[in-house]
Amino acid sequence: MPLTPGYGETPLPDDELAALLPDVVHMLGEPVTRAAVYDLEQGVQQQVAEEFLISALGGELQPSELLKEYFLRDLHARLYGDVWTWAGKWRTHDVNIGVPYEQIAVDLRNSLDTILYRWENTDDWTPHELGVVAHAETVRIHPFVDGNGRTTRFLADLVFAAAQDSDSVMQYDWGVDKATYIKLLRRYDTNRDVTDLAEFLKSRPFGE
Repeated sequence: MPLTPGYGETPLPDDELAALLPDVVHMLGEPVTRAAVYDLEQGVQQQVAEEFLISALGGELQPSELLKEYFLRDLHARLYGDVWTWAGKWRTHDVNIGVPYEQIAVDLRNSLDTILYRWENTDDWTPHELGVVAHAETVRIHPFVDGNGRTTRFLADLVFAAAQDSDSVMQYDWGVDKATYIKLLRRYDTNRDVTDLAEFLKSRPFGE
């Protein structure tokens, strides 16, 4: 999602600036703005996305590998490790969303194992729904200090790509109404039913 006008030009506050890698601060120069950091993140993440999506589409990455807590942690490290000190590290304090930080690793492992078991042993979900439930469940847990939305959306993209068995591969369209999207994520938190969120999040042919 693009930055709002004026937001990107503001300098990072001290606490966020302290979390940047020293080499990044040196490279960007001061004052470090949100827009400069965002552009840097986008460049790194585009390279990572291409690499992982090729593996998922080519069958080298399967849902059984993607739906693991250590894969999510490694993915976060790849997406943010060239920029932030907190990349690939579980959250170490409680916030107003997510599970208590002490439960993150166990909850992720149990939740992803349950999703994978259900995928492999029932016909409850389509590939589209499988990716969405992986996203919704990891968002519910909120395992990282920052970057949860982007990382878990990308996890959904990978799971969806890997789970499809068709020559015509589909991908999610994340250009959705944000307020409705958040409302449906919260609804999932209460009932663990991914149906409404999956219906809301449309898909389109890959590459379009």
